[in-house]
Amino acid sequence: MAHAYTPGLRVTNQTVVRKKRILPIPGQVMVKVGDRVKADTIVARTELPGKVKTINVINLLGILPEDIKDYMLKKEGDPVEKDEVVAENKPLIKWFKTTIKSPLKGSVESISDVTGQVLLREQPQPLEIRAYVDGQVVEIIPDSGVIIESTASFIQGIIGIGGEITAEIALAAQSPDEELSPDKILPDHKDKIIIGGAHVSGQSVKKAVALGVKGIIIGALHAKDLKELLGYDLGVAITGTEKIGITLIVTEGFGHINMAKKTFELLKTKVGQQASMSGATQIRAGVIRPEIIIPEPTGTKTKTDLKADWERGALKIGDTIRIIREPYFGQIARVKSLPNELTQIPSESKARVLEATFSDQTTAIIPRANVELIE
Repeated sequence: MAHAYTPGLRVTNQTVVRKKRILPIPGQVMVKVGDRVKADTIVARTELPGKVKTINVINLLGILPEDIKDYMLKKEGDPVEKDEVVAENKPLIKWFKTTIKSPLKGSVESISDVTGQVLLREQPQPLEIRAYVDGQVVEIIPDSGVIIESTASFIQGIIGIGGEITAEIALAAQSPDEELSPDKILPDHKDKIIIGGAHVSGQSVKKAVALGVKGIIIGALHAKDLKELLGYDLGVAITGTEKIGITLIVTEGFGHINMAKKTFELLKTKVGQQASMSGATQIRAGVIRPEIIIPEPTGTKTKTDLKADWERGALKIGDTIRIIREPYFGQIARVKSLPNELTQIPSESKARVLEATFSDQTTAIIPRANVELIE
């Protein structure tokens, strides 16, 4: 318990990232262990079954269920085209003839002589899973997918919206305290991920969408702007499937908060490089953080050293932290000391605390549960 703290956001210049890329249903893996892949490489594919349409043949033709196969022009498993005749009656007078046409292109799934119904299934829909990050295939999950390993810069956000994208990083703000106003979003930012500073408005996001910007990384935005962009309250559900035309990652929180200097400076050094980015977020059990992954062509550390960095756990003196509760919400500080004894806090309960030093050299005693470690 001496090391208890809220697991923090990672802001790491270089680490080993492992991404699992899995199909929703069994399929075919397209790569092998050891292969180098790009973000857009197809690593696995499958086919999603098409939708099923039911036709009540006996009612339409006025026949008995047990006679249905005598009126069918197609057998189970046969392909059908849209508007192709699949069944018809056999009247003595041709003017009374009734035909049943397929409402879709697909195949005959089943013909029941019990219910008198025919099930038609649409053509299967191909589904391909891409690598998402540049890296190397280190493990194959048979019939399901792969695990890809990449040496990369890795940055997590507080919350995000929008799906996976890969694009070049561009700088739209010059400092972590600069607002990403509409005039800073330019036509040159089309198909890029732009880095803002302290805040982005809903108006700025809409302009970015109109110009074809792929992604925005920003310190904060107002909750009301997020609601307006989505058209609903976000709630606690997982994000990442929103269809607003852009992926957005907030690194600090809601309101008007400067992007952490460490985060901004790291992103600034990566301008012009390709990044993979996902806004998927889950803030309840099974936490998922939005992420930015910037693969490195080569590394200066061994994989063993990098993995050791990834696995470091406890807080230590000198660590950079973010306070996640009032009255210091959103502020960045460094750990000055880590007292072992329990300390009474303003709520009159006792908790493990730390002493934090802010950028203006002032200090405060803060419960360890109220901070996030920035790695």
